[in-house]
Amino acid sequence: MFREGPVRVTVPATSANLGPGFDALGLALDLRDALEAEVLDSGLVVEVAGSGSDTVPRDETHLVVQAMRVGFDALDVRPPGLRLSCRNLIPHARGLGSSSAAIVGGLALARHLVQDGPARMDDARLFGLAAEMEGHPDNVGPACFGGFVICGRDTGGGFYAVPSPVAAGLSAVVLIPPDGVRTEVARGLLPDQVTHADAAANAGRAALLVAALAAHPAQLLRGTADLLHQQYRRPAMPETLDLVDSLRAREFAAIVSGAGPTVLAFTDGPDSAGTASLLAACPAGWSATHLAVDTRGVEVG
Repeated sequence: MFREGPVRVTVPATSANLGPGFDALGLALDLRDALEAEVLDSGLVVEVAGSGSDTVPRDETHLVVQAMRVGFDALDVRPPGLRLSCRNLIPHARGLGSSSAAIVGGLALARHLVQDGPARMDDARLFGLAAEMEGHPDNVGPACFGGFVICGRDTGGGFYAVPSPVAAGLSAVVLIPPDGVRTEVARGLLPDQVTHADAAANAGRAALLVAALAAHPAQLLRGTADLLHQQYRRPAMPETLDLVDSLRAREFAAIVSGAGPTVLAFTDGPDSAGTASLLAACPAGWSATHLAVDTRGVEVG
């Protein structure tokens, strides 16, 4: 029933929303967590290195373990024991999809620890389970499939994730503050209602962003303008929004990554003048790195 020996998966970081695409647009980035698991005769062993190693639990409440249990339940199996080892490169609570990587990675581990798991749980089912766990699909979609993904939920409750092209050479610089903000805190600042004018403007910008990412990068600054969520989150991350405003005033397409507080700005490759300027704009105490768009999604091996 279970594979002998360990299974290894890697999962990319993701950036959700991308400005106007609130809860709908997500992009995979080439920064990967590496997870390894195997079935034991009994017990649970959880090992963590890297981001979150001093704070995440080592028991059944670990998010990867929870996702593995969901995956095993979906396959109707119960392993007698588990060992999980996590090497985390995606920073926690920074808006780069660490929770989604944990969920997608845990489900992928469970699928491949079961001998016929890949035949009984295809990518679409794994994505659906991940979206149910996460609650919204714009981070788990790109973590599953890679690239740029347009996500949502049908009125019947099912989730969808539709890939869309990204122009060759388009990449990003992420500027990461030293302290995180919990997603529930950032979400709690959002108003219950917005004006029809703001909603219409955001819909137009989100549609433009899809075209800009695919083939019209000159439109990225206009296409990343947001009226629905970013400015409402300023009380929780004032330095983040100040940096976004400053970079946009310099005509960089900068946005809050996910629920923040990381800032993401689109650029045209690791060696460009724009990338150098963005890296130089990193505030004291923050970290900055250039990341390519990940096109692979979750991978085994």
